[in-house]
Amino acid sequence: MKKTTETTSDKIISEYMDTVLVNGKNPESIYQFSKKMNIEESEFYKHFSSFEQIENEIFSLFSENSIKLLEKNKDFNKFTSKDKLLSFYYTFFENLTANRSYVFFALNGFDSKLQSFKKLSKMKETFIEFVNTLEVERINLTQEKLQKIQNKGIEEGFWIQLLLTLKFWMKDTSPSFEKTDIFIEKSIHASFEAMNTKPVKSIIDFGKFILKENMNFKL
Repeated sequence: MKKTTETTSDKIISEYMDTVLVNGKNPESIYQFSKKMNIEESEFYKHFSSFEQIENEIFSLFSENSIKLLEKNKDFNKFTSKDKLLSFYYTFFENLTANRSYVFFALNGFDSKLQSFKKLSKMKETFIEFVNTLEVERINLTQEKLQKIQNKGIEEGFWIQLLLTLKFWMKDTSPSFEKTDIFIEKSIHASFEAMNTKPVKSIIDFGKFILKENMNFKL
C-alpha cells in the first residue's frame, strides 16, 4: 500500500472527525481506519497511539487555536486579565460552534459521565497554561505552601467555570447561542468580583440568571 499524499496529524484528525460523524460511531479498528485513509497502519502510529489520543488532541486544538488567534491581535497584551479571559471564551465557543456536531458526538453523556472529562485532559493543560499568563490578582501570602494552594484553587476554579459554560452551551437553544454569551459575561464578571473581594452584586446577578434558566449544573 502506498501513500498518495504526505500524512500529517491534521489530515488524520480531519479524516477521523469526518468518519465518526458520517458513521455515527468510532472506526472499528486502527487498521480499518488506516486502510480507509490509504496509509500503512504504522504511519498512523507515527502520529497517534489510539483514537482516544486523537480525541484528546482535537479538544486541545480547539483551545490552542483560540489562543493563537487572540495573540495575533497586537492589542491583546494590553487587555485586562478579565478581558483576555472573556476574549478567550468568545473565540473558543465560536470554534466549538463551528464543530458543534463533533463536540456533541464526542461528549455524549457529558451530563452524567465523568469519563467524558478524560477527552478534555489535554485541553485542560492548555487552558491552565493560558490562565497562568493572565496575572490574576491574588492575596499576598508569605508561606509558599499557601501560595501553591491559592494558585491551584484559582486554576481549578477557572477550569470548573469553563466546564459549566460548556455544559450550558450544549443545552442552549437560543438564536446564535445568545444566552451562552450572557452566561459567559455574567460568570466571568462574577468570578473576578469575588476574587477582588468587591461587593457581591455581580454574583447575585449571575445566580438569578442561573435560576431563571433552570439549568442543572451537577457534574
